[in-house]
Amino acid sequence: MMVLSGRRRSFYVRACYTVLAASTLSAPAYAVDIIDAYRLAQRGDPVFESARYALESAQQKIPQARAGLLPAANVVGNKGYTRADTRFTGEDPVDRHMKSWAWNLQLTQPLVHAGNLYAYRESELLVEQAAAQYAKAEQDMLLRVAEAYFGVLVAQEAIAAADAQINALNEQLGQVKRGYALGTHSVTDIDETKSRLGSARSQKVTALNDLDSKRADLEKVTGQELDHLAVLGAAVTLPEPLPMDARSWMEHARTGNATVRAQTAALAAAKVDIKKNRSDYLPTIDLTSSYGSNYASNSLTTPNDYATRAKSLQIGLQVNIPLYSGGMTNARVSEAVANAGKARADLEAASRQAATDAQQAFAGVVNGVAQIEALNSAVESGESAVKGNRAGYHLGIRINLDVLNAEQQLYAAKKNLAKARYDTLLQGLKLKAAAGSLEEADLLGINDLLVRER
Repeated sequence: MMVLSGRRRSFYVRACYTVLAASTLSAPAYAVDIIDAYRLAQRGDPVFESARYALESAQQKIPQARAGLLPAANVVGNKGYTRADTRFTGEDPVDRHMKSWAWNLQLTQPLVHAGNLYAYRESELLVEQAAAQYAKAEQDMLLRVAEAYFGVLVAQEAIAAADAQINALNEQLGQVKRGYALGTHSVTDIDETKSRLGSARSQKVTALNDLDSKRADLEKVTGQELDHLAVLGAAVTLPEPLPMDARSWMEHARTGNATVRAQTAALAAAKVDIKKNRSDYLPTIDLTSSYGSNYASNSLTTPNDYATRAKSLQIGLQVNIPLYSGGMTNARVSEAVANAGKARADLEAASRQAATDAQQAFAGVVNGVAQIEALNSAVESGESAVKGNRAGYHLGIRINLDVLNAEQQLYAAKKNLAKARYDTLLQGLKLKAAAGSLEEADLLGINDLLVRER
C-alpha cells in the first residue's frame, strides 16, 4: 500500500487524479464506472483527506523524537552600554561608562538519556498506529464509494421495475376497459387495476426520491455529481468468498484488521511509555562544550581604565541525578500503566469486533449468493406465471386479479434480485475489510463485472 507524504507528492497525486477524472468524464461513449468514482473520492473526499494529513502529521513524531538523541547547538550573544556612579575608598564619586559585548557557542550531546531512547521507540510505534489508521480510513472510503455507487444503481433498478409495472398495468387497464365496454368484465376489475396502478406510481415516486438521496450520497464522497453509471451485467456470476470457511476469515480479522493493527501498535507504544516515564528516576549524562569571546571597554569595579578581551573554551560532562520531583514521576508512571491497561482492553474489543464483522459479512455473502439463486428462479417462474395468467385471462379461465398478482410478484422479485446482487458485492468488500485485506484490486475485480458502454 502506498502511503502519501509531503506536499509535493500530494500535489502530484492530486494532479494525476484530476487529469484522469477529467479524461474519463469527458468521454460520452462510456458510463462512469466504480473505479472512476473511487479515483474522484481519493482526491475529493474530505474525510479521507483529513486522514491523509493526520498521517503526515504523525510521521513527524519520529524526527522530533530523534532530535533528543542528536547534538544541540546554539549561539548566545549580547552587546551593552553601562553608565554608573562609582565610589572608591577615599575618592569622590566618579561617573563611569562601559561598553561591552560577548558571544558564546554552546554544544550539548546527550550520552546517557534512557528516556530519549524510549521516546524514539514510542514515536515509531505511534507512526505505525497512524499508518494503520490511515489504512482503515482508505478502506472505509472504498466502502463508502461502493455503498453509495451501488445505492444509486439499486434505486435505478427500482425505478426501472416500477416503470415496467406501470406499463404492464396500463396495458392491463386498457384490456379491462375494453372488456367492460363489451360486457365481459365488471367495474371491480377496473377498480382493482387502477388501485394497483396507483400503487405502482407511488412506488416510482418513492424510488425517484431514493435515487436523489443516493446520488447526493455519492456526490458527498466523490465531490462531483455523476450520471450514467456503469451497471452490473445481467449474466454475471458473483464470486464466492475464498476460503469458504467463516472461522478462517474470523481468525484473519483478529490480527489483520486495520483497527486491530492500530490498537496493537497503540498497546506497544503504551508499554514503552511506561518505561519512558520510569526512566525519569535514572541519571542522565551530557557532553557539553562551549567556545566564546567577550569584551569590556573598562571596569566599573576598579579604578583602572583597562579594556579587556578574552576567549574561552570549555569541555565537560554534565550529570543530572534526580532525587525528588514532588511525586510527579510516580504519578506519570501510574498514568502510563493505566493507559496501557486501557489500550489492552481496546485491543481485545477491536479484535472481537473484527471477528464479529467478518462473521456477519461472510454470512451476508453466502446468504446473498443463495438468495440471488432463489430470486433468479423466482423471476423465471414469475415471467412464466405472468404469461400463463395473461393467456388464461384471454381464454376466460383466469380473472383479472390473477394477472395483477402475478405481475406484482414478478416485478417485486426483479427489484429484490437487483438489490441482492449489489448487496452481496458490498458484503464481499466488507468481509475483506474486516480481515484487513481490502484494497483497490478488489474494486478493480468488481469493475470488470460492470457494463460501461452506453
